[in-house]
Amino acid sequence: MSAAAPRRPAPRRDAAPGDDVDPASELPGFDAAESPLGWLRSRRDRDGASLIGDAEFVAGERFRRDYTIGGLIARTTMNWDALGGPAERRRGGAGGALVVGEAAMAARDRVAAAVAAVGPEFASLLIDVCCHLKGLGDIERDRAWPARSGKVVLRLALAALARHYGLSDRAVGADRARTRSWGAPDYKPRA
Repeated sequence: MSAAAPRRPAPRRDAAPGDDVDPASELPGFDAAESPLGWLRSRRDRDGASLIGDAEFVAGERFRRDYTIGGLIARTTMNWDALGGPAERRRGGAGGALVVGEAAMAARDRVAAAVAAVGPEFASLLIDVCCHLKGLGDIERDRAWPARSGKVVLRLALAALARHYGLSDRAVGADRARTRSWGAPDYKPRA
């Protein structure tokens, strides 16, 4: 493989809490060291527990992946891919219409559903930390929060996001399963 060859993304695999697969590693140009969630996950509190659990980490990275795939991150440079080849330039690309892929639209819908589920109080914090990779110190200063309060609020926001995605650090099921049977409406089992 030559040095100029593009990097192919790893095959898609659904990640679950406790998996070694990082859901954001599918993103092109992803660097795990830049994620504030990775930093929080690697740090321990005074009891030795991780500052955020696996479910919160996976939920935050899933949110970031959808945000990125949805194209919601503001670009700071020109997107030269949108111009296409010489023929497309003469005709105005795709008929002059904005082309958004189905995957991007589905990702935007998932982001909108997650934002609605966590509420406006947590949505902007999650976008700043998970998607724009702002540090907690910067967020606390920008929002005039007390020092070290950002961790607590972020943990609450990530817990709400994980709940929306149906993620948990422990398996929880119903106390008792419903009895299921089928048959004709007048059917009665023999004693």
